[in-house]
This record gives sequence, C-alpha cells and structure tokens, in this order.
Amino acid sequence: MTSPGAEPDWQRKRRLARIFGDVLPESTGDDRDETRSEDRGGDAWLRAQVPPHHGS
Repeated sequence: MTSPGAEPDWQRKRRLARIFGDVLPESTGDDRDETRSEDRGGDAWLRAQVPPHHGS
C-alpha cells in the first residue's frame, strides 16, 4: 500500500537513474547463455595457449 504523497515505482526508478545513472544492467552474464569460444574448449584451449618453447 502506498501513502498518498508517495511517487509511483516507475517515477522513483527514473529519478534514481537520472541521479545515479544506470549502475547495474537488467541482466548479467549468468542470466544469459553467453558461451565464449574459449570456454567451450576447456583444457584444450588452455593447452593451445602454451608457448612453443615450453614443450608439450
């Protein structure tokens, strides 16, 4: 229940975003299915990054 002088939620969010900026995104990488090519290879990607002078 809102008090008679209280502003609606959307107005409060707009006011705070104007003052402080949009600090946090609406969704994070954990929420999205963003699979990078480095992540898909696992150990294979890591082994491919070893410099040649380190041997295999």
